Amino acid sequence: MIIIVDERMDVSDAYRSSFGREGVSTASFKPVDFEGWFHSASGPDLTAVEAFVLGDFDLRENFARSIRARSEIPSIALNDQAGLESVLKLYAAGVDDVVRKPVHAREIIARIGAIRRRAMPEQRFTDIDGLRIFSDGRDPEIHGVTLVLPRRERRILEYLAANQMRRVSRTQIFNAVYGLFDEEVEESVVESHISKLRKKLRLGLGHDPIDTKRYLGYQLVTRAAAAA
Repeated sequence: MIIIVDERMDVSDAYRSSFGREGVSTASFKPVDFEGWFHSASGPDLTAVEAFVLGDFDLRENFARSIRARSEIPSIALNDQAGLESVLKLYAAGVDDVVRKPVHAREIIARIGAIRRRAMPEQRFTDIDGLRIFSDGRDPEIHGVTLVLPRRERRILEYLAANQMRRVSRTQIFNAVYGLFDEEVEESVVESHISKLRKKLRLGLGHDPIDTKRYLGYQLVTRAAAAA
């Protein structure tokens, strides 16, 4: 999920629509509302956020400092006008990138991916029993062959890989894939996505790498652990 912060709701709505067409979930805040949410948001809520996109508004540098002080989540500032001094101040405040508007949602998504790859070069993929799961948006591979997945299924697999050492609940997966504020989609859709994902992984691997425990959640496991 991408969080958009801007005073102008028409601007936020336009970007939400553009990101939605790319299959990316979003939430938008006015600055006054974002500050209260961000400081009260729990750790699990923040794990659902892929990036913050900050529009052109007063106190933006303060928000950038707050984001950097609490998390490593990428932040991108959108500038309405060119200006070297404002750009330098934004970088000094902790933003990861400054982009001149207009900019397409696909470019913002690509920039977010590049920032995340630079931040975690040693964690670009997870290997488990012939399954390679990338953390930069690429489709996974089974024994070196690309397994093309719909975005939702790929995001679920990435989330399970990123949390391989612990179980995650259906709610946590839903928040990571659909965002924290999507009231139009039922949380139960996660089970449907995981069912389809399991069939594809089982077909390629010969076993099911997603372990489910009722009331405890889901976890990506090795073949040996699944058989134990």
